[in-house]
Amino acid sequence: MRVRALIADDEPIARVGLRRMLADFEWIECVGEAATGPAAAAALDALRPDVVFLDIEMPGMNGIEVLRRAAHQPFAVFTTAYSQHAVSAFELGALDYLVKPFGPARLATAMERVRSGLGEPAPAPQRDRLAEALGATPMSRLFVRSGATLIPVAVADIGWFTAAGDYVEAHTGAGHHLVHVSLARIEARLDPRKFCRIHRTHVVNLDHVRTFRRAPNGRMVAELRDGTRLPVSRIHASELRGRGF
Repeated sequence: MRVRALIADDEPIARVGLRRMLADFEWIECVGEAATGPAAAAALDALRPDVVFLDIEMPGMNGIEVLRRAAHQPFAVFTTAYSQHAVSAFELGALDYLVKPFGPARLATAMERVRSGLGEPAPAPQRDRLAEALGATPMSRLFVRSGATLIPVAVADIGWFTAAGDYVEAHTGAGHHLVHVSLARIEARLDPRKFCRIHRTHVVNLDHVRTFRRAPNGRMVAELRDGTRLPVSRIHASELRGRGF
């Protein structure tokens, strides 16, 4: 039985090129294509492929939102022209991440990972990572780039997150890491019992907070164990008081 694949990409040339390259793998059967996010989500549920080659940036909704919308959860190989999305893709449990333009050799590497993933007797860990990233359970680790490699950072070790333009800085005792994802998306995947928004640009790990106190100017600040002091906005100070702080 051949492996059923769906191609989801808003670029017609990219879909044609990938379909042609996949034709060299006799064990793969392309069962459909989609050019928009909503169409991709619908195709996942209607066609129920074993693997989806999914562009991250598509009209209507991005690839992450497609997986969140669809009930059927196949293995995913993300494709995009933007390499900064790689960390998010691997945190989502993607089998691989292809940066356009890619050729047959790079695709062949991805296909070996597809075969390995589908051939695992218990592929649940990969699917568990995907479920975790899509919101079924709080995120327990974050993959960050260190040079040319990706390394996992335990979320419990992160004292606070700070918005930094298009990035988020994740601060640990060893320094900070830049992640190309919005602070709102990070916050949505954190355990609300452990993490709290205290400012438009800051989310803190409550296990790393020594105290919340009043500054000389009357404003509340969060003082962390390492001595870092972060401002607490008036709105979030009221929310903190409602939580008993």
